[in-house]
Amino acid sequence: MDLYADNDELFAKLKEGNPGYDVIVPTNDYVERMLTANMLEPLDHSQIPNMANLDKPFQDAAFDPGRKHSVPYMWGTICVGWRKSKVDGTPDSWKVLYDDDKHAGKMSLLGDAQNVIGHALKYLGMSLNSKDPAEVKKAEELIIAQKKNIKVFADDNGQDLLASGEVDICQEWNGDILQVMEEDKDIGLVVPKEGGLLWQDCLCIPKGAPHPMNAHAFLNFILDGEVGAKIGEFINYATPNAAAKKHASKEYLSNTSIFPSDDIIAKCESAVYLGEDATRLYDEAWTRIQAA
Repeated sequence: MDLYADNDELFAKLKEGNPGYDVIVPTNDYVERMLTANMLEPLDHSQIPNMANLDKPFQDAAFDPGRKHSVPYMWGTICVGWRKSKVDGTPDSWKVLYDDDKHAGKMSLLGDAQNVIGHALKYLGMSLNSKDPAEVKKAEELIIAQKKNIKVFADDNGQDLLASGEVDICQEWNGDILQVMEEDKDIGLVVPKEGGLLWQDCLCIPKGAPHPMNAHAFLNFILDGEVGAKIGEFINYATPNAAAKKHASKEYLSNTSIFPSDDIIAKCESAVYLGEDATRLYDEAWTRIQAA
């Protein structure tokens, strides 16, 4: 088993060929990107009978019609995590990270282009998936102006920086913040009022997988109801598995930091694969942000 910092690293690792992986875990837009690049094996649904356990909204996907190449693992949001003793009130707007200097030097954003630029776009009232160069430029300028106040663009470890006191407020995946909240009651979590990313991590079999039958057996195991409940409750992410909910605790199922309200979900967007031209647009903006 290998870990990776973000989807870009996963994509780069497999782009030139599969070095020996049977199962990978890309996020929804990267499932679509990998399909476009012919990097995923089609699934044999007859070997994954537990797909019947999935909640109805997860039985199909716009990024993978018919779930021919992916099964959902967990879903969730990107949120603001904060230390209650250091931040006044509930920071329920992206403004606190993108357009405010109250916590200069004690803030972190995520470390990848699409999420950082995407949530700047969301704060500015635009789509998380905008392909408009003028809109992306406005988001870039906002982030560059704010950069002097940002301690670090964190590669998925904002929760650790928050827990250690290196930052007072951060942008992070909701489950990661929930994990440190269990140990530290001074930490809070909120999905900002502008909404944000609604993501879905998926299990896929990459082209050239050396053990495809074992890979299918593993996917089926993960989709077992009891297994899904144990995983969801352990990592504090939302399960897409209806059978798992029958085995899960009321505390888990009623936690709105894990399962946000319908009002919040309605304001969120799923990331889509933007295509090569727009991906280049974001990458070039990210390069300028990093160099500023």
